[in-house]
Amino acid sequence: MGSAASTIAAKLAFFPPEPSYQVDLDEQTQKLKLLGVPQSEKGDVSILQTKRGHYIFAVFVRNKGATLTLLYSHGNAADIGQMFQFFVELSDRLRVNVMGYDYAGYGRSNGEPSEQNTYADIEAVYKCLKDIYEVKEEDIILYGQSIGSGPTLELATKLLQIRGVILQSAILSGLRVMYRIKHSLWLDIYKNIAKIPYVSCPILVIHGTEDEVVDISHGKKLWELSKMKYEPLWVNGGNHCDLQVFPQFFTHLNKFITSVERQSVIKTVELEESIIDLNYTLDITNEIKCRPSIEEIEKSRISTEHKEIIPIRPSTDRKLKPIISVDKREKPRKSMDYFGKSRISTDQSERGRNSIDRFGDMMRSVALCNIDCLRQTLSQED
Repeated sequence: MGSAASTIAAKLAFFPPEPSYQVDLDEQTQKLKLLGVPQSEKGDVSILQTKRGHYIFAVFVRNKGATLTLLYSHGNAADIGQMFQFFVELSDRLRVNVMGYDYAGYGRSNGEPSEQNTYADIEAVYKCLKDIYEVKEEDIILYGQSIGSGPTLELATKLLQIRGVILQSAILSGLRVMYRIKHSLWLDIYKNIAKIPYVSCPILVIHGTEDEVVDISHGKKLWELSKMKYEPLWVNGGNHCDLQVFPQFFTHLNKFITSVERQSVIKTVELEESIIDLNYTLDITNEIKCRPSIEEIEKSRISTEHKEIIPIRPSTDRKLKPIISVDKREKPRKSMDYFGKSRISTDQSERGRNSIDRFGDMMRSVALCNIDCLRQTLSQED
């Protein structure tokens, strides 16, 4: 029953367009490239295998001065060929890296689109960012447009250290786009209304006041349910797919990016202040990894016998673990037990006098106790 409902919902929800691009292998660089797409040389193209067995296409636009990376999930009737110039504009104007991808069944990605497939798709892209491009979780902002808000919020509930979430023209759920319902139904998809309260990072909601596809009430309700609300942007006169032409669109995005970047600086300063008195030693051998060349990566992805290789990365916790010096002279002596032990005299006569004094103190303490009080306590316990 659940599988049949999912299939019906998928047919109603997904409308992949005809692919707007071709993919070819550059013989000189051995890199994949998009054909028929302006400025395609600015993007690195990858083929990724998902846990559901599909091969999807992704493109990475790099900004040399970037500290943050947007993981962008596009809307319903688009693919990365159509979105590529927007990715470049986002990268240039916000000074960020941008990773976009096509869901299964979109663009040149194989398979059929479905809710569960999109969840597997975004997980594969996130894994690529971490393993291949070495982007840390805390340096990632998830960006979901329209139906892309579904996989965005699904992943956001699983990642506790991401920097932020941007929702543009987002939906409360699939059925709520078409019907006004108070409670979620079993056949509904992308139940964002139930997931957004569990996202523990700043959330920026952007929606057009004249959206004819997804009513602005969706955006306002999502913002209302957010745990960490950032100032929303309600674009006066904006429709579903034209928000980027309004000047306040990029201005507000820039403010959000600057805000979450500043949070990182504050956390770094707090961390440095908290460890300033400790002696941290980094094991440089942990930084040495065997990473395949770009040519080997691209060849392995194109091969039909593709096997996903997951580079072993050292744990962040392991890097920051304090290594205390074995030299006892340098070891902090803040423990009272250790301090007391260090003052024990080797003089046997002094030790004996201390023992007698302690025994006398114990006897005097017992003598001070009223025997009637003791009897009363025992009788109460009986």
